[in-house]
Amino acid sequence: MAKVQKRVWLTFGNRNLVEKPILWRMAREYPNVSFDIRQASVTAEIGIMAVLFEGESGELATALEFLKAQGLTVEPIEKNMIES
Repeated sequence: MAKVQKRVWLTFGNRNLVEKPILWRMAREYPNVSFDIRQASVTAEIGIMAVLFEGESGELATALEFLKAQGLTVEPIEKNMIES
């Protein structure tokens, strides 16, 4: 199967989520899904990350559902094109 890429915002909405190794758990559970953190802002209370995920379409979707089930907010990053 072909690999696909998906860019998403991950929001760790509280201290409890910030302190858990949720991305590590996802990587262990779904070893064929890779991720690259492109941007991050993390404090003790909240974390927001722009992450590029790559993997087979079905497994990638399942991995993102795993993150949602852990309590993260997962939102696609929309590219806005401004034409002059």
